[in-house]
Amino acid sequence: MEWFCGLDVGMDESAICVVDDKGAVALQTTAVTDPEAIKAALRPYLARLRRLGHEAGSLSPWLHPELLKLGLPAVCLETLHVRAALNAQRNKTDKTDALGIAHIMRTGWFRKAHIKSEACYRLRLLLTHRRNLKRKFLDLENAIRHSLKAFGIRLNRVGRGGFAQAVRDAVAQDALVSELIDAMLNARAALWKEYCRLHNLVVKLVAGHALCRRFMQIPGVGPIAALSFMTAIDDPSRFRRSRDVAAYFGLTSRRWQSGASIDIQGRISKAGDADVRRTLYEAASALLTRYKKKDKVRSWGLALAKRTSHRKATVAVARKLAVIMHAMWVDGTFYCGDPDAAKADVSARAAVKERRLLATLA
Repeated sequence: MEWFCGLDVGMDESAICVVDDKGAVALQTTAVTDPEAIKAALRPYLARLRRLGHEAGSLSPWLHPELLKLGLPAVCLETLHVRAALNAQRNKTDKTDALGIAHIMRTGWFRKAHIKSEACYRLRLLLTHRRNLKRKFLDLENAIRHSLKAFGIRLNRVGRGGFAQAVRDAVAQDALVSELIDAMLNARAALWKEYCRLHNLVVKLVAGHALCRRFMQIPGVGPIAALSFMTAIDDPSRFRRSRDVAAYFGLTSRRWQSGASIDIQGRISKAGDADVRRTLYEAASALLTRYKKKDKVRSWGLALAKRTSHRKATVAVARKLAVIMHAMWVDGTFYCGDPDAAKADVSARAAVKERRLLATLA
């Protein structure tokens, strides 16, 4: 007889359920969310424990490797797939979720979620905090602009550098408002300073990483796009084909087909990492609108924009950039957007771009 375990992970306690290969429940209990405590609760079943499943979550990067180190056959499950399977339950509790995950492991109807390396999670943490600081900075700036509208003050053509002085000059005659706005501007300045600190750290890391520098040879791809793509993929070998990467980031259209009369292809799925999808879209937009030299991908995107629309063409170019970047990673090749250009010219342009990147660190 083989055993299958479902683990519903919580911050303090985790629900544990063990079923046999026939679906009969053998154990339902709780344990402290700690690998050693979970192993102790499963000790009577370890000899024939086939699979132990847990849903991907915030604790997965720490919990999953620790369970594997203890010799447990842990499997990290994709969240959307698990939720779809558990929606058939009448009541949702930690106990029933653990039972449902145990049956998922027994039937084998699951998808594995990739657990990235610790170094990869550190780099992603840098990108996440940089993004959060930028959003908070923009929130404060927009709050200041909105509050001044009550007094008829509209800051339409004020750049980021002169924003603080323009606001102070506008409210200088009102002592109370001037004091309030000064506090907001000080907080804005502090956020901008720390944001620039993290952004410079990203640029330094990218400048010292050979793969990211190769990605940046693609027109439109900057340090953020290169590092975001690399940390989101982590291991390129987990994709059998490069074109699968586009679907992984939600850049392929949804499909709804039933019988012979219904076959609808809708908008892109927007699955996967939204930040990577956003950076790829921005890179594609820069390639189509700001890059003026000859490039095969750009020419293809502009021709597509004439037949459909600019937004659709930008999404299509973003999808193609994801495929190209993965292929470059796997093959160790370099980007050459102009097939007529000599290899020496391509190498020269790449060297110039790399020197400019290193010059920003001086």
